[in-house]
Amino acid sequence: MRDTPRCPAAHHEDPSPCDGPVVVTVLDAYNAGADGCEHHGARLLASLERGRVYPLPDAPAGAAIRVFTAADDIPPFVWYEGAPRTQPSQRSRAENRRKGGTA
Repeated sequence: MRDTPRCPAAHHEDPSPCDGPVVVTVLDAYNAGADGCEHHGARLLASLERGRVYPLPDAPAGAAIRVFTAADDIPPFVWYEGAPRTQPSQRSRAENRRKGGTA
């Protein structure tokens, strides 16, 4: 059990802590979303198909761009360890571009 609360964008199986305040909203293809810190916002965005990120009104300049950029290099559900990520749907978008795969 965790001692400190985490942002709503943090997946319950992701053990990583928040990296700061809640500054972005991440939406899925159906407009369901969660607010999060930059760290968990990026991890959530990386795990969504056709996800989008928006800064909250009091977010520091560039927060949504940083989340979007970070998500590009993060594989979906990065907190899962074990089997190698061999399928395009298991790799980051950036890795798929390098390998010529699709996600």
